[in-house]
Amino acid sequence: MTLVLDSGGVTALAGQRARLAELHRRGEWPPQVPSIVLTEVLTGDHRRDFHQNRLLSLCQVRPVTEDLARVAARIRGATSRPGSIAATDAVVAALATTVADAVVLTSDVNDLRALLTNHDVTVVRA
Repeated sequence: MTLVLDSGGVTALAGQRARLAELHRRGEWPPQVPSIVLTEVLTGDHRRDFHQNRLLSLCQVRPVTEDLARVAARIRGATSRPGSIAATDAVVAALATTVADAVVLTSDVNDLRALLTNHDVTVVRA
């Protein structure tokens, strides 16, 4: 299984040592995080971003390539409400479709499920 985090997933896990240890023990480590998520979870102040930066240093931060952005656009456009779903969520969904046995940890379950309706990806609440 491959864990994919959106901003809600990063926020939920940041500073949660016991939960991180459990994910590691279960073989659900390291999570994949698209680089655009950093824009949503970080403030630019290293003191305020301490827990998020610590978590992100343990993750595989994946670049948002042109190919991934185009997949995200197709997935977002295929929903019934493309204008109301964030582009970042679409990128998270697109990344999840590129990894084996993906599980997306999110606080935005409805949008991620809408994006991944036609894909074999599990979406769970952070």
